[in-house]
Amino acid sequence: MIARLSLRQVMMAALVALAAIGLAGTAKSQGVAQPPQVSPAQFALAKQIVEIKGVKSMFAPLVRGVVQKTKDSVLQSNLMWAKDINDIALQIEKEYQPRGQEIVDATARFYASHFSEAELKQILAFYQSPVGQKMLVDEPRALDESMAYAGSWGDNLSIEVMSKLRAEMKKRGHDM
Repeated sequence: MIARLSLRQVMMAALVALAAIGLAGTAKSQGVAQPPQVSPAQFALAKQIVEIKGVKSMFAPLVRGVVQKTKDSVLQSNLMWAKDINDIALQIEKEYQPRGQEIVDATARFYASHFSEAELKQILAFYQSPVGQKMLVDEPRALDESMAYAGSWGDNLSIEVMSKLRAEMKKRGHDM
């Protein structure tokens, strides 16, 4: 009976934590634009585009992250129930994993709201073309390389700025 009561308490704590995170997310999202209504044709085209671009795999870790965050929160005050909490968290993650599709659909709606049906057809044709397929493969690498360069560039600029600041401060009689 005690073990059963503990499991119920764990489930209630997990549900309360999930509800709290959901409410916090709702409060935060009140200032965030909701996916707009678009024509079915625009939505279908945009959905193909976001699927080709791999949006689903980009957002796939979100469900796991929310469940992990909730689990960690519950574990802080209920460490003695760690096994049950971990088991339930795995179950909840499997149950909620399909909800990631909501983000893919919302992303498609956002895309569709920015482009006409004709433009979406052109974009889709591009991504289905050989150069579009190459773009899908090589763009992430080019962006990674650009970000690495930008980080290094920023570090070097920071050194230059600090040197210039020190020199100007020295002219004013301040030794840094």
